[in-house]
Amino acid sequence: MIPFNTPPVTGDEMYYIQEAIANGKLSGDGPFTKACQTWLEETFNTTKAYLTPSCTHALEMAAMLVEIEPGDEVIMPSYTFVSTANAFVLRGARIVFVDIRPDTMNIDETKIEAAVTERTKAIVPVHYAGTACEMDTIMDIAKRHNLHVIEDAAQGVMSTYKGRALGTIGDYGCLSFHDTKNYTSGEGGALLLNRPDKQEQAEIIREKGTDRSRFLRGQVDKYSWVDAGSSYLPAELNAAYLYAQLQHAQAINNDRLASWEMYAKALRPLEEEGLLKRPKVPAECKHNAHMFFIKTAGIKERTALVNWLKEAGITTAFHYVPLHSSAAGRRFGRFHGTDRWTTGESERLLRLPMFYGLQQDQIEEITEQVRGFYK
Repeated sequence: MIPFNTPPVTGDEMYYIQEAIANGKLSGDGPFTKACQTWLEETFNTTKAYLTPSCTHALEMAAMLVEIEPGDEVIMPSYTFVSTANAFVLRGARIVFVDIRPDTMNIDETKIEAAVTERTKAIVPVHYAGTACEMDTIMDIAKRHNLHVIEDAAQGVMSTYKGRALGTIGDYGCLSFHDTKNYTSGEGGALLLNRPDKQEQAEIIREKGTDRSRFLRGQVDKYSWVDAGSSYLPAELNAAYLYAQLQHAQAINNDRLASWEMYAKALRPLEEEGLLKRPKVPAECKHNAHMFFIKTAGIKERTALVNWLKEAGITTAFHYVPLHSSAAGRRFGRFHGTDRWTTGESERLLRLPMFYGLQQDQIEEITEQVRGFYK
């Protein structure tokens, strides 16, 4: 059997977990949490990084920081995970979905401005598969309409757009360290804060609405409840596991990129024959090989290929059912414009196994089976 995903293990995880236990600090904001945050800040050149229990929580924090209120509208692609929308729905927002680009599966930047109304509060670009959205255009729209930009960079750790790390271009960036991601703490995430003026508010929200951080810095003699907030601190054991990943971040990235390139080379002839499509990465983007997907002719062919590979012991996965087609999507949002690509492209896409440590012979077996299917 070749699994679809295996969470990365570097070999240092148990050492750091044991150190965390020995430190006697297992709740949030211990030494490993702070070490991970420092690594993120220095590596990605962001004002401040806050580890969170998940990317979902990072998105919720961002929604609070931009002060989403009932009746506000938030623009995003429909082709994304439900957390992208839920974070804003929980604050009473109405979600406005727009179509995607078929080449990258990212939000179509040319469709955003027409969806802006007087109620629009934010744009949430989702960097699908670790390939950046067209951020210059998005930031220009946001600037002209005085909108917040919250990057859902759950899949984008170590990816860049014109040399800038994903998650550091908008006002806020939200990362994921779920065990399906390139770097993991089991469950986990981070909020990248690119607005220095929002740092105190972010601390308060993350500390359950208290000014505890100011107290720990000696700025107040006791801390108290000062605003709305929640518990957005991960456990120190999770941070210790993550720190072992971040210490090997480049090696993990290189390994995945090598696997991605092997897939791309092996499947190129099938694309040249018009039998499938491979991922497209714009020249200004450097991706992190979060996934390798192919596109079939349609949902029937994809289903047949899934079953073919399953018979060969190869586990694959398709991805999101577009949110606007779900019951909750219809209740909490609307699709602006025409769904030219979102549904159709989502039904074609199939994700092949991709994880740290995927072996060359495994990739050869997978691609040989794909070729066998099309023969």
